[in-house]
Amino acid sequence: MTTVLVHEPDASRYALYIDGELAALADYRVRGDTVSFNHTFTDRRRRGQGLAGQVVTFAMDDVEASGGLAVSPDCWYVAKWFDKHPERANLLAVRG
Repeated sequence: MTTVLVHEPDASRYALYIDGELAALADYRVRGDTVSFNHTFTDRRRRGQGLAGQVVTFAMDDVEASGGLAVSPDCWYVAKWFDKHPERANLLAVRG
């Protein structure tokens, strides 16, 4: 089984493929200096395996490495991910 995590900027998403098949993704939109993660998806057959968590972790690592953008967790799953990873709160956009 081959697992590949990729950033697909033309599709505005981060994706996880298993044996070439899309298994999970995190969609986003860039708005100024903030990247809004607004949707996550895991293939029904692959739910419960932690794949969404893997793709969100990959996305946050990439956003952090790129620098300059804050994260707005507009998807409930991404917000929940931040609740479980308070050490990554430095990535969050401050809402006024």
